[in-house]
Amino acid sequence: MSHGVLCVSLVPIFADLSDAEQRDVASVARPTPFDRDEPIYVPGGDASQLMVVHTGRVKVSRISGDGHEQIVRILGPGDFGGESAFLNGYRPDHFATALEAGSMCVFRHTELGQLVRRHPSIAVRMLQTVSRRLGETEARLAAVISADVSARLADYLMTLPTSRVDGLPEVELPLAKKEVASLLDTTPESLSRQLRRLSDSKVIIQRPGGRRIALADLDALMALSAGG
Repeated sequence: MSHGVLCVSLVPIFADLSDAEQRDVASVARPTPFDRDEPIYVPGGDASQLMVVHTGRVKVSRISGDGHEQIVRILGPGDFGGESAFLNGYRPDHFATALEAGSMCVFRHTELGQLVRRHPSIAVRMLQTVSRRLGETEARLAAVISADVSARLADYLMTLPTSRVDGLPEVELPLAKKEVASLLDTTPESLSRQLRRLSDSKVIIQRPGGRRIALADLDALMALSAGG
């Protein structure tokens, strides 16, 4: 299959389409490579296109007045950005930056509008995704206001994909610790302290290298998360 068809087949907003309809969508997809640290778009920039990640990852973030970066979300294969400009005409108020080399499928808004008219389920799926993102943002805001760092960290660890190693569920941090700290609205130093505390308490086991973590005591993690 072509890059465009492969890209479309990954994306939940196109999942309900038939093979023929997915190929219709792929016919207007523009494969676009990106390099690590390449800016995808910037606040106030022209984002009159929907960008669907095919390979690699893209960081969506904001910069505060004092220069602090706050990561809003990480887009991976099948995720998309640029929908706000399509839905409401607003220019972006955040940055999108490649975390690693990869590629995406780009749809110009005029072409996307035509696709939505032909395949209304695309719009429904987009709205569902935007609604889910809003819910996640509200949950994170509530956690920042009411939960301490240990609770946010415990909750985050339990949301990561797991595999079983030596009989224990194990997760891998998808980002550098500095970026995980930004995502949890804390500092790298505070994150490291909390990881050491959980490790000293035998709640987690940090594997060599620091990115893989065994969840040794799920009950304790759940209690921490709920107690925040």
